[in-house]
Amino acid sequence: MIKFFRRKRKPKKTIEEVLECITEDTLSEEDRKDEHKVQHYVLGHCEQMIDTTKTLENEKSEYRVVTSYLKDIQIIEELPEDEAAALRDTANSILTLDQSRSDYLKATKKLTDTQYAQMEQEEETLTESIRTLQANEMYQAAVKRDMNYLEGEKNEWAYYREELMEEQKILRKASYVVFGMVLAFLAVILVLHVALEMDVRILFTILMVAAAASGFFMLFRNQNNTREIKRAEVNMNHAITLLNRTKIKYVNSTNAVDYACEKYHVHNSYELTYLWEQYLEARREREKFERNSDDLEYFNGKLVRMLQKYELYDAKVWISQPNALVDKREMVEIKHELLSRRQKIRASIEYNMDVVLEQKEEIEKLMKEYHEEIPEVREIINSVDRLCGTGE
Repeated sequence: MIKFFRRKRKPKKTIEEVLECITEDTLSEEDRKDEHKVQHYVLGHCEQMIDTTKTLENEKSEYRVVTSYLKDIQIIEELPEDEAAALRDTANSILTLDQSRSDYLKATKKLTDTQYAQMEQEEETLTESIRTLQANEMYQAAVKRDMNYLEGEKNEWAYYREELMEEQKILRKASYVVFGMVLAFLAVILVLHVALEMDVRILFTILMVAAAASGFFMLFRNQNNTREIKRAEVNMNHAITLLNRTKIKYVNSTNAVDYACEKYHVHNSYELTYLWEQYLEARREREKFERNSDDLEYFNGKLVRMLQKYELYDAKVWISQPNALVDKREMVEIKHELLSRRQKIRASIEYNMDVVLEQKEEIEKLMKEYHEEIPEVREIINSVDRLCGTGE
């Protein structure tokens, strides 16, 4: 059904910033040798491709609905003058009766006509939309917490790795210093033995023990640091992989929240719930008044019957927008909003289609590279091709 966008929301930069900072998730040369890791990587891409395909199907359905309403507007605009005049007369009668009803409700009205019209159109699905928005907001907050945690973990492992590498540099320098000191002390011992004929066996033993202990300590630290550096790199890469997935989930959940908020002109689910409660209250008052509004009911039915003759997608929606049938400027505004909305949906469809194609190409490339055909993966690809029309 038609949604009317009366005001623009300030564009948010959060999603773009997240997308820009996503770290590239690719298989390392070592991972490519591990068949299990390759399969896990492929299945991960399949999961993302399935999620994107579901979003794509919903967007295509929404696109078809918007297009149907635009076709309805075109049919109405192209009516012969005598039929258009009859339609305007009926719409004018509805506007007059609506005005009387609005005056009756004016003292307690807490919603604008536009808000009421949208709530009325979305009434059957709005409670589900509120629950969905609340769930998406909770999921968005949880994902953001996970993203912040993983970002911190990634930085922690990176900092730990840098510390270890710095310690390795210090150990190398220390080994040179120790080696030089051993040579120096050895030279002193030789001088004492040759020049003064001193018994230097104890000194020589102490020097050798100290040199061996120092060498063993530095060798132990070097090997331990090498192992820790590898472990830090593995954990850091794992954190990056999880972070990338979490960022994509955050983008998708934020898109869902922003779209719902923009669609209903609210900032969050609490505001939408408040509007819904106000609508229910206003509807009860209006229904009380409409029980005696036989004339309005008659003209509404007449308008629907007149429009149904033209086989419109939704004739009943014009009951709540008779002003568009009377004032061409209102009709132009609605048409512009629908065109803008369809363009936005088309852009989202194209973006998600590109994502699906990229995921598919990556999966096909890996299966071809490793000469490995995974039946489950092939079935998923074929299903996506059928749904998205991406098959060759």
